[in-house]
Amino acid sequence: QVQLVESGGGLVQPGGSLRLSCAASGFTFSMYTMSWYRQAPGKERELVAAITSDSEFTSYADSVKGRFTISRDNDKNTVYLQMNSLKPEDTAMYYCTTNYGLPRRYWGQGTQVTVSS
Repeated sequence: QVQLVESGGGLVQPGGSLRLSCAASGFTFSMYTMSWYRQAPGKERELVAAITSDSEFTSYADSVKGRFTISRDNDKNTVYLQMNSLKPEDTAMYYCTTNYGLPRRYWGQGTQVTVSS
């Protein structure tokens, strides 16, 4: 079965950095676009970044452009989200997902990112 396991979240001060990881299994990772979403309390889940299967194309929400970088390692079945210059408004639960199985959307359990002084 499809499993997505996020890690790397935590508490960080404004201006700090975190690197999130998502380990995937249960499908042929290297064939599918992977994405990161986030959901803050009281808000809808939003797309943060996406990366195509061969890493040729990436896309970002306007709110994170220039600060976040999505990458993947197809040998390790892992997608990453490097987050720099973090702001309090980046505080949210972060989830990874795959285009495998669409329209069904698979989600991991998420990893909490809190940006606060």
